[in-house]
Amino acid sequence: MNVRKNIAVLALTAALTAGLATFGLPASAAECGVRSDGRLYCGNKAGAKGYADRSYRSATRGQLNGTFSWFQCWGHGDPHPGGNDIWYWTELDNGAWGNVPAVDVSTGQDPAPGLREC
Repeated sequence: MNVRKNIAVLALTAALTAGLATFGLPASAAECGVRSDGRLYCGNKAGAKGYADRSYRSATRGQLNGTFSWFQCWGHGDPHPGGNDIWYWTELDNGAWGNVPAVDVSTGQDPAPGLREC
């Protein structure tokens, strides 16, 4: 790519990112944070399961089919492959509520800063 094309691509990317932010939409699923409504909006593993309790041994209540979701709060539970015991509470795609292990949520740290504990 020549210099003019590089500049054009960077300008377009910046404009697109700013435009999405104006409408309150994530510029990418990698962006993760607590918004003014107190919820964590974050990328997640497609097909992540939500459990009745904070344990893989509990009943599965549903799943997150997409790759960007919101989470109401967090709590301690059973350890999972993510190396901690943090689970996030959310409404799943079928309308049921469930606990999603942090390993399936794309946070920079767990629990996510600014999200309340439940």
